[in-house]
Amino acid sequence: MDGILEWGVDVIQAIQTVASPGLTVAMKLITQAGSEYFYLLLLPVVFWCVDERFGTRLGIVLLGSVFVNGWLKQVFAQPRPFDLDPSVGLSHESSYGLPSGHAQGTSTLWGLLAAKIRKPWGLTLAIVIPLLVSFTRLYLGVHFPTDVALGLALGWSLAVAGTLLGDRVAAVLRSWHIRWRIVAAAVAALAMNALNPADSSIPGVFFGTAVGAAFLFETLRFDASSGSLAQKAARLGLGLVGVVVLYAGIKLVVPAEGEPQYALFRFVRYGLVGAWVSYGAPWVFIKMGFATGRPIATASVEG
Repeated sequence: MDGILEWGVDVIQAIQTVASPGLTVAMKLITQAGSEYFYLLLLPVVFWCVDERFGTRLGIVLLGSVFVNGWLKQVFAQPRPFDLDPSVGLSHESSYGLPSGHAQGTSTLWGLLAAKIRKPWGLTLAIVIPLLVSFTRLYLGVHFPTDVALGLALGWSLAVAGTLLGDRVAAVLRSWHIRWRIVAAAVAALAMNALNPADSSIPGVFFGTAVGAAFLFETLRFDASSGSLAQKAARLGLGLVGVVVLYAGIKLVVPAEGEPQYALFRFVRYGLVGAWVSYGAPWVFIKMGFATGRPIATASVEG
């Protein structure tokens, strides 16, 4: 393994021969396409303004991918390139490096979107964007080539699995009473927390999203395709304000990292964000006349 990592540092050094201040700024901007903040913006757009059923599936599969990535990082506990050679560190991360979360997340996300788009340009985006983001991780010296290769392989595999199995899983969930869907979400969240107790955020947002979606399709029947462009813009703006308040506002009043009960409140905070996106915001949109509900006969649960 040491030989592979040394080779990886050599590759990064070769890439960085073209480095410049302007190019580094550009790479840091492009790499944000694989960040948590980008997902916090894009997923609500899909869920609130395009297709709530597909948005739920997209969110659940992506969250599963993020969890797998974080868990594998803890299992492999592999250092990052700048840990071996500080000179290549044009940016820094505090977690372990294998596999690359940016590579895995973007390949999962855009792979699923390509299956939804079903156009050649969708497939092109599913290939080009993850590869471009992966290259930024090499340029910035935060990942080895093997990190991004494994991340891409896992992400695209999960996207294919989500596409091929999504309808089947959704049909099974539709056959369950809502209480069993909630129990299943709780069990999954507990399993995530047990496997990777260092991070309670992903279990929290997964649980909140899954429970909110269960109630959404059972009782609210929000239709993301309804409304004019102005109404969609209004609910996107209002919904994102709610995300910011829950994501950043609550953080100001709960225990900080290292303090007692930090992990619990982090779970709750992220759970509230997930529940807001999948149920709270749609409820507000309908009440304010920014959206309508689907007929009961066509409502379903996606998972």
